[in-house]
Amino acid sequence: MAGEAEGEGLVFHPMDQFIVKPLFGEGPIQWYTPTNATLWMAVTILMVALFFVVGTGKRSIVPSRIQSIAELGYGFVKKMVEDVSGHDGVKYFPYIFTLFCFIVFSNFLGLIPGAFTTTSHIAVTAILAVMVFLFVTILGFAKNGMHFLGLFWVSSAPLALRPILAIIELISYFVRPVSHSIRLAGNMMAGHAVIKVFAAFAPLILMSGIGVVVTPLSILAITAMYGLEILVCFIQAYVFTILTCVYLRDALHPGH
Repeated sequence: MAGEAEGEGLVFHPMDQFIVKPLFGEGPIQWYTPTNATLWMAVTILMVALFFVVGTGKRSIVPSRIQSIAELGYGFVKKMVEDVSGHDGVKYFPYIFTLFCFIVFSNFLGLIPGAFTTTSHIAVTAILAVMVFLFVTILGFAKNGMHFLGLFWVSSAPLALRPILAIIELISYFVRPVSHSIRLAGNMMAGHAVIKVFAAFAPLILMSGIGVVVTPLSILAITAMYGLEILVCFIQAYVFTILTCVYLRDALHPGH
């Protein structure tokens, strides 16, 4: 948990919540071992499926709350894809919408006490980022052929600077999946770790007199951080999705 008394001191380990553990027994984790990470990824997929099946199943003229949220999310992401990637990018909307739903549901499920935040692990976010990177790269060459390399040639720059800028653009292109994945995992990990640090001071009232002051402040800080994390959960899903749309636009229209 957030903290525990050990001797006379308060000992807490805010990073323990990110440890991947096998669901059954102990021992080393193999690629086929069911873990808390795989469990919560399965829960995320199930929740996304149930949300849209229940939300859009009846398709009432007067929509229910769940249907309204489902339609709002659908329209929000579709408009984002169309505005950022252009009309040509709308055909790839299902893939982008699936990414958004998986990330936003994973983020919010991670706020449940005792849950495991799958998007706090670089192993998960890196796979998502590499999938996007490979998708837009393959699409770029499939749609434009060798003209896709024009993405790295800044024709508006002075001729002498173009080779240097081309190298910089090439490096920045291959750094995309790194920044794409670290941004999401880092933000989710940082927020949860801070909440656990504040939570470690909550039981201090049971151990010393100073806890009368520290414990209420700790609870107030946890409440404030939870409110901030709700915002961060959505913003990080939005940022990941809109960057995917930007990369898709570059693949469809590589010319500077």
